[in-house]
Amino acid sequence: MNLFLILIGAALINNYVLVQFLGMCPYFGVSKKSETALGMGVAVMFVMVVASTMTHLFHQHILVRFEIEYLQTIVFILIIASIVQFLEVFMKKNFPALYAMLGVYLPLITTNCVIFAVTIINVNNEYTLIEAIIESLGAGLGFTLAIVLLAGIREKYNNNPDIPEAFEGLPMALFAAGLMSIAFMGFQGII
Repeated sequence: MNLFLILIGAALINNYVLVQFLGMCPYFGVSKKSETALGMGVAVMFVMVVASTMTHLFHQHILVRFEIEYLQTIVFILIIASIVQFLEVFMKKNFPALYAMLGVYLPLITTNCVIFAVTIINVNNEYTLIEAIIESLGAGLGFTLAIVLLAGIREKYNNNPDIPEAFEGLPMALFAAGLMSIAFMGFQGII
């Protein structure tokens, strides 16, 4: 039951994008089309789960063992960057259309603060490896849910001629994200 609570907590209650406001750059940058948003969400989820697994193992078996925890930030960023490089090469070879649609935002996953935050939170909460994986999976699902929902909303209002010119584009996206954030904060009392 504890694993289920961790999953739901990361995906809905403490959604890293809509409640903690992390990972906003790709959230707004890639949420113009649903297909692109889904691709980014899955890519972030993959990197998040793999990064959490690797950083947890590296932290437990190397940093703690040799009492060099002060290198945690540098090591975690290097691990995340390596995973993103692998993902970028893989997507360029196997999914060139999605790779082209994600553009500059794919390499920016390396500096996406939500991925780094999840790895740090897993260590700070002293999660076991399974708990860390579930937390990162929930965070990835929450990110994917948030970005796909925003993409759907943006697609809907981009075809609406009644929106004033001053609100077109990013201002309307910020407004929609704010309303979604309020909606997600309604999950606060569930657990």
